Amino acid sequence: MVKSKKLLTLFLSFFKIGLFTFGGGYAMIALIEREFVERLKWIENEEFLDLIAVAESTPGPIAVNSAEYIGYKVGKVLGSFVATLGVCIPSIVIIYIVSLFFDTFVAFEYVDYAFRGIQVCVGYLIVSAGFRMLKKMKKTVFNKVFFVLIVAVILVTTLFSFHISSIALIVAGAASGVILYLIKYLTGKISKGE
Repeated sequence: MVKSKKLLTLFLSFFKIGLFTFGGGYAMIALIEREFVERLKWIENEEFLDLIAVAESTPGPIAVNSAEYIGYKVGKVLGSFVATLGVCIPSIVIIYIVSLFFDTFVAFEYVDYAFRGIQVCVGYLIVSAGFRMLKKMKKTVFNKVFFVLIVAVILVTTLFSFHISSIALIVAGAASGVILYLIKYLTGKISKGE
């Protein structure tokens, strides 16, 4: 049985992340990494990168998926429930309060300025999380080629307003990973059970 102190730490950590992160799950990535990889050391860097990949490619918000994974790792089903509750409560409460006073709230000029400032901070959090993950990524040939390919796709789709389905990109990424695994397995670089 997981100690209640660890569950409380799990809840408070995700509550804090949910409370002070504007801009959704992508903005939370840097805070989740800082809290659970660097401060608490409950997950390793490599596992965190895998966690983000899985949390992004599975249905549901990335913050909730991350909370479920980390919570389950720390405290099984109860830990998953506690972590998810912690990350969701702040959003629910804040949205409810804002909805009560929405018309009055948006009429304030300073609120508009605050939201513009928050947008800049959210952009910074997302970019910094991306760069931190990029620096920690293994520098294999496959990863480098895949990174260049992704940047090229982003540039082409942005410059030419060309739309590629997110699902197609996720499936292509997963297929690339499986193909790489099979190549390594067949060439003997990976043994059975890995």
